[in-house]
Amino acid sequence: MSNLRTPYGWMAEFDRPDLLLSATRLAYQTGYRKMDAYTPLPIDGLEEALGEEKNWLPLLVLLGGMAGALGGFGMQYFANVIQYPLIIGGKPYNSWPAFIPITFELAVLAAAGMAVLGMLALNDLPTPYHPVFSVPRFELASRQAFFLCIESRDPHFDREKTREFLEGLKPVGVYEVAPW
Repeated sequence: MSNLRTPYGWMAEFDRPDLLLSATRLAYQTGYRKMDAYTPLPIDGLEEALGEEKNWLPLLVLLGGMAGALGGFGMQYFANVIQYPLIIGGKPYNSWPAFIPITFELAVLAAAGMAVLGMLALNDLPTPYHPVFSVPRFELASRQAFFLCIESRDPHFDREKTREFLEGLKPVGVYEVAPW
């Protein structure tokens, strides 16, 4: 153990995705909730095993699209009906069918912008440093190794019991993650 300060958590390394998935399910059943998994490839069922909560991104994209559509329509309505009304071909000032293309384009633009901003915000990005980077073998998470990290902010976390729990899962190794 590197120091007496509370670590960020404990990290277990596995060499196969099925071992990580079963370890994650067992950790969730044991009561751990503040944990994360790091893998070089997507693993079907891992998100459910981690107990991930509802994803707010689709709602943010919908709200962004609606705001863009309302803004696009409102901009055209203001320009053509209130600010500079012109009678063209006997059409009414509020000729909404002519407003559809710009309304649609601004809805798509705002939804895409909200998707990008929402993804960045919900993932706490950009994060140039994270405590798991202090584990020397963590660089293998992008190539061949699978990691499960149980964070110390978990109410069920106990420094020794959590380490023993992870060692009982028969990983390649268990590493203490240094605090921020």
